[in-house]
Amino acid sequence: MNRKAFLAMLGRDAHVARRNFVPILLQTFLQPLMFVFIFGRVMVGSGYMPPAYKSLLLPGIMAISMVGTGIWAVAMPLIAEFQWTREIEDRLLAPMDISWVAVEKVVAGTLQALAAGLMVIPAAWLLLRPGVELSLHAPLVFAGVAALVALFSAAGGLALGCSVDQTHVGLMFTLVVAPMIFFGCTYYPWSALENFPFLQKAVLLNPLVYASEGLRGTLVPQFPHLSLLAVWAGLVLFNALLLSVGLRQFHKKAVS
Repeated sequence: MNRKAFLAMLGRDAHVARRNFVPILLQTFLQPLMFVFIFGRVMVGSGYMPPAYKSLLLPGIMAISMVGTGIWAVAMPLIAEFQWTREIEDRLLAPMDISWVAVEKVVAGTLQALAAGLMVIPAAWLLLRPGVELSLHAPLVFAGVAALVALFSAAGGLALGCSVDQTHVGLMFTLVVAPMIFFGCTYYPWSALENFPFLQKAVLLNPLVYASEGLRGTLVPQFPHLSLLAVWAGLVLFNALLLSVGLRQFHKKAVS
């Protein structure tokens, strides 16, 4: 790897993100904050949900924000650059291996996903207070889980962005992202599916389950959640799988 070229490319992406700060902010937080307001404020304030639901909801919203941001930040530019702007050709001329061009995309997406997730905490806390009870009893474990979740979202964006044609972008979000969110234990803990044993086992194939349960286990451990050992194992496995698929697809498209 040419470190100077890698850092220059990463710096360029950071500069573009700063210039588009407002659109990125709206794109990242508008929908999650609407969910927080409706479920956490309106439903709880009306008595349809118990007050404790505020704390249960927050880690799931954080997981949605991180995963949505990482996938969007990596997949959409890749689809555009490969299929109509052809900007990727300029990046491929950089003095470094083709795979490191893809790794730079993943690193940039990971950083954006981390920023999105961390900013949800104070924003949601302002909307939901009083009643939000966060307990950051193991900050290093939380940091590790958050980093793995952010990496998973960016790696997923790489795999999807290199595998989906521009005419199928809508289907990608309809058939992949939306079901992943609704069956990702974001609005409810994994234990809530006990009455649906087949579904409870099937959703373990959804990496968002490990993201939501991991953040829940580190931020609100008073609620039921998957063991953190299972969370770490699941996130590491899916990260390795998605990175492997994404890098292979990226290399295939780059040399074709």
